[in-house]
Amino acid sequence: MRILTLCLAFLLPCCFAFAQNDSLSEAIKIKLPSTFKKAELISEVEIPILSKTDSTAEKSIDITSAYWDTTVYNPYKNTISEFPLNIVFEDSTYASPVSHKKVITSRYGWRRGRPHKGIDIDLITGDSVVAMLDGIVRFARYSRGHGRTVVVRHYNGLETTYAHLSRIAVKANDTVTKGQYLGKGGNTGNSRGSHLHLVTSYNGEYIHPEYLFNFDDTNTIRSQDIWVTRKWTRPSYHNSRRLSKLALYETKESALASLEKQRKVYVVRKGDTLSRISRRNNTTITAICRTNKIKRNSTLRVGQKLILEL
Repeated sequence: MRILTLCLAFLLPCCFAFAQNDSLSEAIKIKLPSTFKKAELISEVEIPILSKTDSTAEKSIDITSAYWDTTVYNPYKNTISEFPLNIVFEDSTYASPVSHKKVITSRYGWRRGRPHKGIDIDLITGDSVVAMLDGIVRFARYSRGHGRTVVVRHYNGLETTYAHLSRIAVKANDTVTKGQYLGKGGNTGNSRGSHLHLVTSYNGEYIHPEYLFNFDDTNTIRSQDIWVTRKWTRPSYHNSRRLSKLALYETKESALASLEKQRKVYVVRKGDTLSRISRRNNTTITAICRTNKIKRNSTLRVGQKLILEL
């Protein structure tokens, strides 16, 4: 055993030098000199080489190097995004931001004449709110309209916002893990009752959260490689009262192909209103008015043809 120890002490420095030059090898095998071989001793030593896992490599990326402002809710206001956006997830599941069943009371979309850029999840003031994915806290303070707010930037560039909190339990620049406690839900800011206002954004573009995540008991991410078109970053294309028909794009080619807008000619029937037409065709009144260059209070005529972009 003494001979083996002396041999290893002599050869280990050489091994480490070799390992640095051959990082692809899974292990280094060292044969002991024949003069040290004994029947009762080991004649060959195998030393495994450990390399960084993909997750470690990903988390080594400095996500605080650009647009890292801990005092501004959205530091990307002057940036221009190129569509489609590509978001890659390492995980296939996320941690539910609330511990109970997720009941969505208001969806991403047009609401009461204004854009609603997130979803509202029902909760009781004091319920714990946790981070959906690993990341670093970029913003943790009171924000106008959102009340007490925490914004976490994740390692793929996505940011998740947790608003209307009654208490914040983290501070800017804190590193958080998936499922880590961020604070307590509440009713602060411009809120009409206790709920969690959850926002997902990428480079300042507010993305429909239900395009990225399944908000059911599975807590699954819809795809680990998602391409986001402009439609899923514009509340005017969606109605906050119902879930939009999802068309998930997992390749750049499919996303680009979808940019060719599908148009439908609708003939106005007796009793039709813009509200009724929008509900039947899964579109918004704003989109109908914009495409047909009419106003929300315009009178519809029976037989009138409207172009609907679906």
